Amino acid sequence: MSNANIASIESVAKTTERKDSKWGATWREYKKSKYLFFMLIPVLIWYAIFHYGPLYGVLLAFKDFSPRLGILNSPWIGLDHFKFLFFQSPDFMRIFRNTVLISCYHMIFGFPAPIILALLLNELRLGWFKRIAQTISYLPHFFSWVVLSGVVIVMLSPSEGPVNFLLKLVNIEPIYFLADTDYFRSTLVGTGIWKEIGWGTIIYLAALSGIDPALYEAAVIDGANRIKQIWYITLPSILPVITILFILSLGGILNAGFDQIFNLYNPAVYEVADIIDTYVYRVGILGAQFGLTTAVGLFKNVIGIALVLGTNYVVKKMGQEGVL
Repeated sequence: MSNANIASIESVAKTTERKDSKWGATWREYKKSKYLFFMLIPVLIWYAIFHYGPLYGVLLAFKDFSPRLGILNSPWIGLDHFKFLFFQSPDFMRIFRNTVLISCYHMIFGFPAPIILALLLNELRLGWFKRIAQTISYLPHFFSWVVLSGVVIVMLSPSEGPVNFLLKLVNIEPIYFLADTDYFRSTLVGTGIWKEIGWGTIIYLAALSGIDPALYEAAVIDGANRIKQIWYITLPSILPVITILFILSLGGILNAGFDQIFNLYNPAVYEVADIIDTYVYRVGILGAQFGLTTAVGLFKNVIGIALVLGTNYVVKKMGQEGVL
């Protein structure tokens, strides 16, 4: 046997030995933490029953569902629901466009907002003021849109709302924010940021707390001001967290916020406010067209998965950590 063959066999043997050693160490860690894995059993059961169990309902997207016959016995119609949505429905493309536009507005303006707030809070030196500011910014998150929509409607009322009252003081005509198609999407984005900006800062503040203070000390010695410290130290340090959250946010790009829109929209703004989720509510629940709305939901999920996988691939190619 040649020396090259002997070297190749030894290399394969060493690789196999390393793999066996790695798996052995991993198995020992599992055994050491076995009680922690036992604690996961209720969570796995919960997911199996409420998340994976109902997946058989996806069959509705390919069937002409009849409650009398049930899901399994209803007649199979293949892709008819999808053909109707994409080629025959007079509303679906408008609804899809509204969903994408509103979601993109939320991404463009809403995604950076918690990052900016976290950076601002991180620069505060007065501890008591920082705690008060954090509490005030977190508070709206804990209220449902059923409650907050009432607050928004009162605040933006064209006759009695304080916002229009201030506009009148500077000789601007009252604006019907919730009944004007030119302002409704902006109102959605603005109120959405107001509700979630504080809650979104929690992860970023946690990431900021993990940055080595020595980096800032070195930057000060080199003469870097606060802006340069943020640009060259703070943002690169939290970039992995920003990347992961961005990928996860893209997965929900077609979830434009049913609770918010359902509680704020009205027939006057259906043209710009009607989204996939409100369409599913009207057609599926009120109209009892369960097969058609299941097809819509399946379409949303496929797009979401494709965006997550695609973005994750691009991010990894750029040298950043992904989610998979």
